[in-house]
Amino acid sequence: MLSFGTAAVVTTGLAPMVRSFGLRLGLTDKPDPRKQHDRPMVRLGGIAMVLGFLLALTVIWVLGGFGLLAPERDQLIWSTLAGSLCFFCIGFADDLFELSPWPRLIGQFAVASIIWSQGVRIGAIDLPWLNSSGSALVLSDGLSLLATVVWLVGITNAINWLDGLDGLAAGVAGIAAVGLISVSFSLHQVAAGFLAAALAGCCLGFLRHNFNPARIFMGDGGSYFLGFTLAAVSIVGPAKGLTTVSLVLPLLILSLPLADMSAVIMGRLREGRSPFYPDRRHLHHRLLRAGFSHRRTVLLIYVFTQWLAALALVVANAEMRFLWLGLATAILVATVVISRRQLQTERALCQTSPSAVADPASIGDPHG
Repeated sequence: MLSFGTAAVVTTGLAPMVRSFGLRLGLTDKPDPRKQHDRPMVRLGGIAMVLGFLLALTVIWVLGGFGLLAPERDQLIWSTLAGSLCFFCIGFADDLFELSPWPRLIGQFAVASIIWSQGVRIGAIDLPWLNSSGSALVLSDGLSLLATVVWLVGITNAINWLDGLDGLAAGVAGIAAVGLISVSFSLHQVAAGFLAAALAGCCLGFLRHNFNPARIFMGDGGSYFLGFTLAAVSIVGPAKGLTTVSLVLPLLILSLPLADMSAVIMGRLREGRSPFYPDRRHLHHRLLRAGFSHRRTVLLIYVFTQWLAALALVVANAEMRFLWLGLATAILVATVVISRRQLQTERALCQTSPSAVADPASIGDPHG
């Protein structure tokens, strides 16, 4: 709780200062036809998130929390922090200089490879239904490097591509981090729990300023930081290899952004376009075109993510798992039913009175 609370308070306090700094220097994201926001927005919010995250972990370290870890686990914490900062710097450089996709991708692969060499790696996978002996499937160095790099870079970009509406990436990452907190402590993975708690706190603190209508964006620096840290936390827990549970859990919790990214890439490739071609085929764009307001679209994705996180708790055999799954299912069903009814009501109003189309929640929608 200390790690979570410190990160939340620091991020909440720093975000307005970062916004003022960005406005003063003119470091803003300008509106264009593909984007949702209609005024220049500071996109340096990742600075506040990173500082909140680092200060929270510093407090834990000063109080001796990391002293509970074995030396090799302590090294994984530092390696993860270094990787998070490097990924943030790659995104931050894009926020400032608008880099093309390939330099960013090359930088991500390079950093992920270095982090792999420092021990944050998928070294073995325990899949009992594929291995009758019951022992883990040990990966060669080549396969381990490939699996780790694809894991780290893939989840990072899934979160980055999710950052298309106010509060969407921060909220989904925060829900995923809360799920990883529960799972980490259920599996006695203290190192992963510390990291996940600090990450969840900075997401919550940033949402105070980023939920619709947003006053600041996290930028690519923030989304790269969130994505890499989530991906690394799922590896830091098991340390030497991924068990069946620890492999499936992050995939379950983050399956929505991962599926969205995969569908978008396949759609672009089918049309003969680059995977990085900017368009409006993401899930949140489809929900907006279906008639849902900005806030309702974000909330729908939130509740589906929290249901996936609850399902992950069941897989991990966490305490009160079926209670959490039941609550998450009730919230999901209620949200979907209420949203559909409201959408039908709005469409009926539009047919009778075209002037009734405006939805206050959709005013000030952000980036595309």
